Amino acid sequence: MKLIRQRESLGAEQDYRRALAILDAARGGATEPVLRVYQPRPTVAFGRRDELNPGFPRARQAALDAAFTPLVRRVGGRAAAYHGGCLVVDHVEPDPDPKTGIQDRYRLFGDMIVAALEELEVPAQVGEIPGEYCAGEYSVHAPGTPAHPDRPVKLAGTAQRVVSGAWYFSTVLVVEEAEPLRDVLDEVYTNLSVPWEPSTAGCVADVRPGTTVAEVEQALMDVYGRYSAYMGYGDVVGTDER
Repeated sequence: MKLIRQRESLGAEQDYRRALAILDAARGGATEPVLRVYQPRPTVAFGRRDELNPGFPRARQAALDAAFTPLVRRVGGRAAAYHGGCLVVDHVEPDPDPKTGIQDRYRLFGDMIVAALEELEVPAQVGEIPGEYCAGEYSVHAPGTPAHPDRPVKLAGTAQRVVSGAWYFSTVLVVEEAEPLRDVLDEVYTNLSVPWEPSTAGCVADVRPGTTVAEVEQALMDVYGRYSAYMGYGDVVGTDER
């Protein structure tokens, strides 16, 4: 499995196009399984349902006003926000029958995120929590934080795109500085007239204070190393790229 550690974000649109380019290469058989990790620039990623919402122009402007670049993606549901305190993990694989394993992949990669967080002694589980942003059955959340032990917080969201001959699975792990994300999402969701509960937008550092993106990345790479060996891909071979 090829690992691409992208040292710098290319920007919201360029980062997304890069993932789609890797997907195109995979569907044509031009690449082995690829894992790309990077810290994104401030972005609000809207779904197609958001784009069709009458409040979308106002929501888009709210993102810009908060210095978050708006992006409409082909995968995922409602709006999600991320920035440099997050880790984006794009997993792309060639597959002659990519539709068959859709739900299995959601379960597998959700469990892998949980395993990585548990290596850092961060309690986590897979499942939607009431009122979360970009709600999904396979979101990863913590049951609470030291400050609010009974208030669950979303830590990661996942999305998937399937094309003939390949699939692309993307995960956004929120590690540090959840407050700017809560603020911009509150403005965005208000303009979209979509109800949500701002307290659900948390980060790993809320649960385990002091946790860094680098620590989470290393824990996740350890888990991916075991996955790659199990799948028979051999070592996860990394390259640093701009």
